[in-house]
Amino acid sequence: MKRLHSFIPAALPATLLATVVPTWAAVVDSKGGPAIREMNLQTPVTQIAQQIYSIHNLMMGICLGIFIVVFGVMFYSIIKHRKSLGHKPATFHESTTVEIAWTVVPFIIVIAMALPATKTVVAMKDTSNADITIKATGMQWKWGYDYLKGEGEGISFFSNLATPRSQIGSPGVAPTEPRGENYLLEVDNEVVVPVNKKIRLITTANDVIHSWTIPAFGVKQDAIPGYVRDTWFKVDKIGKYRGQCVELCGKEHAFMPVVVNVVSAADYTAWVDAKKKEMAALADDPAKVWTIDELKTRGGKVFATNCAVCHQATGKGVPGAYPALDGSALVAGPKQVQIHLVLNGKNVMPSWKSILSDTDIAAVITYTRNSWSNKSQENIVQPAEVLAARK
Repeated sequence: MKRLHSFIPAALPATLLATVVPTWAAVVDSKGGPAIREMNLQTPVTQIAQQIYSIHNLMMGICLGIFIVVFGVMFYSIIKHRKSLGHKPATFHESTTVEIAWTVVPFIIVIAMALPATKTVVAMKDTSNADITIKATGMQWKWGYDYLKGEGEGISFFSNLATPRSQIGSPGVAPTEPRGENYLLEVDNEVVVPVNKKIRLITTANDVIHSWTIPAFGVKQDAIPGYVRDTWFKVDKIGKYRGQCVELCGKEHAFMPVVVNVVSAADYTAWVDAKKKEMAALADDPAKVWTIDELKTRGGKVFATNCAVCHQATGKGVPGAYPALDGSALVAGPKQVQIHLVLNGKNVMPSWKSILSDTDIAAVITYTRNSWSNKSQENIVQPAEVLAARK
């Protein structure tokens, strides 16, 4: 902050300082993520990341050496053989020795760079003998995780940005809260894995190309619709590690972080047990009849997590991009039409049938039909109606 204040003019108005300085002052190192004025790669916590770090330093050293040699010879020649000292330019047109030298030396340099890099790339692709297999599905704009093999098999959840909108703001609206240390790098459901276990990660997507990345792991794997890719990591240090989707995937590209919580074997077993109990408790009976207040309360949470990024918390949408739900003829019309749209999607509207449960879809539709200025006649949707529409 001392360096920051040295660049602020003394005559800067106090009101402007009050808005600018607190925003900058809130920026601190993110534990397990990026750090302020970080000049190199993030501290590696996997063997692959350590190899990448070492290769990076090797390449930089080779480049620096080439720079010193080439420019050293060039400036030496310019200074020591300048015309003012009586030197005259050579008249030769070719030299076998020079030709051999500038062919052999670069070849040796390339081999010196290629050998460790190839070894690491081959190791990066070896996903065999994994202890746990997890599938990561990218979607606009969140991640879905399914534990496919190993301890925790059967666990499934979605991971959404946890940074509140009050810290982010919206077009034309400034943030109303100071930003936390993990701004845009925090989620509501973290991926949990045990330390010193090989984790195979399968990536895919259900809409556009995404990319699952944790810099400290040395992992960056694209998630492509219709394709299955895989990578792996084995973390040797307990802690939380943060990354993001690094493939430009649409309007909320910056808002789909990745957080992996690496814990001890005992803590992981405890998490698996708790997570399975939580999933069992959340499994709703589709035949249950909910009250409108229950559906609106749950639907408000579903809307805030999944729909507000496009349709906005006010239901006004984004003119020219995402339609308004407040005063919408669709929301005021027959509920079966809205159920069909939410289930199957249309144009930029994705299909939610594989993302939200019947209860969540019924709740969010009920919420939209009873919020803002909307007063629909068919104002309540039950999970059984959504289940019937799936068939």
